[in-house]
Amino acid sequence: MSEALVIIPTYNEKENIEKMVRKVFSLPEAFDLLIVDDGSPDGTAAIVKELQKEFQGNLHIEERTGKLGLGTAYIHGFKWGLNRHYQYLFEMDCDFSHNPDDLIRLYAAAKNGADVAIGSRYTKGGKVENWPVGRILMSYFASVYVRMVLWMNVMDTTAGFKCYRREVLENIDLDGVKFIGYAFQIEMKYRAWRKKYKLVEVPITFIDRVLGASKMSTGIFKEAFWGVLQMRWMI
Repeated sequence: MSEALVIIPTYNEKENIEKMVRKVFSLPEAFDLLIVDDGSPDGTAAIVKELQKEFQGNLHIEERTGKLGLGTAYIHGFKWGLNRHYQYLFEMDCDFSHNPDDLIRLYAAAKNGADVAIGSRYTKGGKVENWPVGRILMSYFASVYVRMVLWMNVMDTTAGFKCYRREVLENIDLDGVKFIGYAFQIEMKYRAWRKKYKLVEVPITFIDRVLGASKMSTGIFKEAFWGVLQMRWMI
C-alpha cells in the first residue's frame, strides 16, 4: 500500500481506463488508484475489475448507481482514502487531459510544503493545448471572475488536477460541501484557503481529451457562476 492515493471518477471511459491505469502504475513513484465509477453503461467498471487481478491491492473500485456528480464522486473517494489512512490524496481526470507524469510534480510539491498542490494552466509555465480559443478564454476569465469575487490568490481557480495533504481534507467539512459540478473545484480550494492552508500552483500543460465524450455543459458553467457568489457569503 502506498501513502498516496489517486482518485479518478469515471463515466463511460472504456477507451481510456486501461491505458490510464497502466500509466499510473508505471510511474517511478508508488501510487494506489481508486476508480469511482458512476454506473458506466459502456463497461468501464468491468475493465477495472479485470485489471484488479494484475494490480491486486493497489487498484480499487467503488461503484455507484447513476451519474451523481463529480463532486460527490471525489468526496466519496476522499472519505474512502481517509478511512484507509492515505497521507496524500489526488484528483485526476481519466481522459489524459491531466498528464499522469505530472503526479510526480504535484506529489513533490505537497511533500515540500504545499497543503494543496494545484496543477495550474494559468500560472507561469502552464498552458492549454487542443482547446478552441473560445473555450480557453471562457476558462481563463472564469478564473479571473472567481479571484475578483472571492479574493483568492490562485490563478487557476477551476483546476481539477490536485494533491491534498491528509490534514486538509480532515479539516474540511466534506458533508457540508455544497456544489457537485464545476463549482466543486472552486469550493474545495476556497475552503482550504479560508482555513489558511498553503495552496501552491504547479505549472502543467492541459490537453483536451482525444477519446470519449466531454462531460462539460452550460449547466455546469451556470452552477459555477452563481455558486461563486454564494460561496462569498456562505463559507
